Amino acid sequence: MSATDPAPTTGPPPPPPPPVPRVRLTERGPLLIDGPVELLLPDGTVLRCDRPVVAVCTCRRSRRYPLCDTSHRRRGRGAPPFPSDRSGQTPGEGRT
Repeated sequence: MSATDPAPTTGPPPPPPPPVPRVRLTERGPLLIDGPVELLLPDGTVLRCDRPVVAVCTCRRSRRYPLCDTSHRRRGRGAPPFPSDRSGQTPGEGRT
């Protein structure tokens, strides 16, 4: 190989990594996940959701569980809101 030969190529560049999914926790409602997303249910069933934002029920009152149908609004919610310290830690994280 001489100095004028082009460098050998190994094929097309690899595809960019997929975007990191964003999950938003709401104070008195569902988890909001940027879609499309696949939800793996406890029985092994995979639920594919093609919406741009998927609302996953956290109160288990939804008639469409695991998807939220806003039942928590009509029936009230027993769980208290998230702590207001906004430290960025998950509740229970960093405690000794």
